Formats: sequence, C-alpha cells, structure tokens
Amino acid sequence: MPEAPFPRPEPQPTPRPSERQAAGNRRIAIAAFATVVGMVGLSFAAVPLYAAFCRVTGYNGTVQTGGPAAPGAVDRQVTVRFAANTHPSLPWRFEAAQRAMPVHLGESGLAFYRAANPAERAVEGVATYNVTPEVVGKYFHKTACFCFDAQTLQPGQSVEMPVSFWVDPAMAKDPETRDIRTITLSYTFFRTLADAERSGALASAGPHVGRMAEPPTATR
Repeated sequence: MPEAPFPRPEPQPTPRPSERQAAGNRRIAIAAFATVVGMVGLSFAAVPLYAAFCRVTGYNGTVQTGGPAAPGAVDRQVTVRFAANTHPSLPWRFEAAQRAMPVHLGESGLAFYRAANPAERAVEGVATYNVTPEVVGKYFHKTACFCFDAQTLQPGQSVEMPVSFWVDPAMAKDPETRDIRTITLSYTFFRTLADAERSGALASAGPHVGRMAEPPTATR
C-alpha cells in the first residue's frame, strides 16, 4: 500500500512592509517608555540616596542628627561660630545671640538665635542650615534645632530659638579634621522652602532634626 504523502505546511503570508514597520515602531515605543519610567524612578530615588550618602559621610557639610547623646567632654576644644542670614524676600531681623562659643569635644552645647518681625502683618519663615568646613560635618551632631519648621511671627514679635549640639571626639583622630579649630554653624531664614530651593540653599542644607521640648521664647 503506497504511503500517503507528508502534508506540506501551509505557506504563511509574508508581512507587508507597512506591518513590519508598525511592529518595529511598537517595540521602539515600548523600549522608550521603559527607559523614561526608569529615569523618572531614578530621579526620585536620587534625592533620598544623596541625602543618605551625605549623612553617612558628612559630604557637603551635612551634620549627624539625633542619635546618641553627647558622650562627655574631653580635653580638646574647638570654637563654634554662629552665623545668621535672611533672604531678601523675608522682612525679618535674624541674628545669633552669641557670635562664638568654645566647646570641648564630646560636650553638649546650647546656643540661641533671635528673630524679630518688624512688619505690620504676621509673616511666616523657615530656616535651613549648614556646617563649615564641610569635612567636619560628619562629626557635628545637632540634637535639636528650629530648622525646616515654619515659624510665624506676629507684628512686632521677637523670639529666641535654641540649638543643641555636640562635636564628636573622633574628629581629633581623623587626619582630615584633627587640625581644625573652628567650626561655623550657619542658618538662613527664607519666606518659604521654595525660595530656599531656588537659591540653591537646599542642596547644601543639613537634615531636619526637630525642635527642643520647650517652645521658642517670645518677647515683645
């Protein structure tokens, strides 16, 4: 009995050039969309990753915040200077209550800043800060301050705002910081954080710590 011939596959239609082009365009669009999504994700992740890097390394003058209490004073001293600046958009007077303070490494320090609103209306402000030299940032611990908290001053109102801090004794063992004798803590008050961002201050600002238990002391 003769064998039945093996059935031949039906010939598949060859895609027309327009169909091949449409399929290629879809693949390109999918790849482009995936790339855009990835870039957006990386852009959002970059901010917290950069902030975490700065906190760990002290890069860009970022200080250590919160964490353990001051370990106790050692013999070595540094001078901490206090600087105050006000953005032109904010009609406040802002100054450090003390220009400088000698502090033993490992010793808890307490300083004050003063702000006053001479305007005839209530005005809100917000402060950022940084520490110089930048290399010492990882050894400067701020345990409480008024940065990044909006402050509203009534017409003619003045307040004193405390800052508590300590400087890690490990600073004296680091070849990059052991010869540093002066540290500057600078605060700048802005009308809004948007003003701070536009001025570039947020790029070098330290992280938020939170206020002390006692509210700012108000005076008239």
